[in-house]
Amino acid sequence: MPSIIDPIYGRVGISELEQLIINTPEMARLRRIQQLGLADLAFPGANHTRFEHSVGTMFIADKIAKALGLGEEEIIKVRLAALLHDIGHCAFSHVVESVLKRDPASQPVIDGRNFVRHEMFTKYIISSSFHSKPEIAAHAGTSFFEEIARMATGEVDAVSKPYLAQIISNDIDADRIDFLLRDSYHTGVSFGLVDVDQIVGSLSLYNGRLILGGSLSYDEDMALTAAESMLIARSHHYSAIIHNPKTQGARVMLLYALENALKNYKKSGNDVRELMARFFTSYIDSDLLNFIDRNGDAGAKKLITNIRNGNICNAVARFTHKNLNPMTRMALSTIARNGVAKKMFEEELSKRFAKKYGAPVLVDLDVASGIPKSTRIKIGDDESFLYDESALANGLVRAISRQISLCVFSRTEDDAALSRASHDFLLGIESLSPELLRFIRNENYLPIEGLLLIFYSAHKLFSTEAEGRIIMPRLRNIAKIYWLVKELGGVEKLRNLFDYRFHNRYGFSYSDRLFEDIQLLVAMGMVDEDLRYFEKSGRWQQRYEYVLTSDGLEYAELIAPSYQDELKIIENYLAINKHSIPRDTVGIAKNRYRKKLKEMSTHHS
Repeated sequence: MPSIIDPIYGRVGISELEQLIINTPEMARLRRIQQLGLADLAFPGANHTRFEHSVGTMFIADKIAKALGLGEEEIIKVRLAALLHDIGHCAFSHVVESVLKRDPASQPVIDGRNFVRHEMFTKYIISSSFHSKPEIAAHAGTSFFEEIARMATGEVDAVSKPYLAQIISNDIDADRIDFLLRDSYHTGVSFGLVDVDQIVGSLSLYNGRLILGGSLSYDEDMALTAAESMLIARSHHYSAIIHNPKTQGARVMLLYALENALKNYKKSGNDVRELMARFFTSYIDSDLLNFIDRNGDAGAKKLITNIRNGNICNAVARFTHKNLNPMTRMALSTIARNGVAKKMFEEELSKRFAKKYGAPVLVDLDVASGIPKSTRIKIGDDESFLYDESALANGLVRAISRQISLCVFSRTEDDAALSRASHDFLLGIESLSPELLRFIRNENYLPIEGLLLIFYSAHKLFSTEAEGRIIMPRLRNIAKIYWLVKELGGVEKLRNLFDYRFHNRYGFSYSDRLFEDIQLLVAMGMVDEDLRYFEKSGRWQQRYEYVLTSDGLEYAELIAPSYQDELKIIENYLAINKHSIPRDTVGIAKNRYRKKLKEMSTHHS
């Protein structure tokens, strides 16, 4: 059996079919795409490739599959899905993907669908390319690769055995395990420990799904410990590597230069959509840089020359959750998740300060994405979410959710003048953010704001004031919040505002995105999450209760005029169903809760 020598795992065996696939142009392309884009400019050892990561993911997936006792045919599928899971990645990692979100007119249209994410290209390449190659088709046909495509892109509900897709794409999966180990190894950043053997040994199958757990109390504890350690590594991966100012500076330089070159390319009458498809299917890193050299203006070409020479723009101002007030954090978090608005924000802020100081700057706003949200752990004969069993894991989810990095980079040698303008930058951010949010609302509904309006309506309905104190509702049981959102989403006039997808895999209505949005509201300071313990079947468990913060109240009052009709429906619904909404109360001095005393319209329960 042929093999590949991996710097982390040693000898990785390769089957005949895997070798045939590795030798295809589609797979060979990944050898010349760096895993971390331009991070090697900050971490010189970080020049490992998507190909290395793909082989490593296959190794870990094989390890998990065998530990679970899967059959030979399932192991073959799992290995191939892992090997191919990144085959649709674009050159320089996620930069080109950002362009698709920032400019919908550039999105390739294939089979009548707009392609926005690399997973869509991965699925398309796997399902359409390999079965047409005679030497590969002799081993497997069309339907085989269609299933591999669904597994590789984590389509749990689209495969007959959900755990096969979960091994590749889940909160704790082969992909994440490998990139955390590999990125740490090559960058030299060793924050957090990923104990592969402990994690793999803690995984098991339950009701057709992949979960953590063990038969003994100690096994449960070790499963939690392994998962917590992996979340620590994931949190530090963002703060130490992705949000490193030099990594961020190189990324924004490349993005600015690429968008400039694409604009010129389009002006010449070329088809940008067709070009973008090539970025994901045939271009390698050097092709992308050469494209900018051919089509960019003098400024874009200079940026690329500086990237090649390792001359990265300096960060003259940097803002994180530590120096942004909660309302600004919330606004920026929402803007960062809307590609068009994010582009407008960065460009407008750049223009304002170039005009004021006569010095060109580049602005980059970035937030952590893909927070863990579906890890389940087996507790005796029951199962629960990892974050309901581990206060540390819950805190780590919040830590990842709050990671926001807004950097301003100088394109001149005179950084000192701009550094002194940090206060002005902050004022510009705070004035520009509400303007852009109004723009987003005019174009799209924002479900996270609808969610905040539920907390706001509950606050108005159940809050009372007496003797200088505010007695506020603390909503109990997060599953009830899921139920409320699903019920409100069933109202025709609220369908788009509460555009969440629910499933019942865990025995109740659950939405991954809704969980993520609740955590974002908590992380951004809009809602407080209180930990409470309760006894069930002789075991102490924890639950979370939610109360609107003073900043959340101010923010909700700020956005309420944009949702007058929707807010009335929400308020009426809560008033009718108030007796079925579980809640406790919390009291606080009014002058501590509100910075400015206002007349509040409250209803007494």
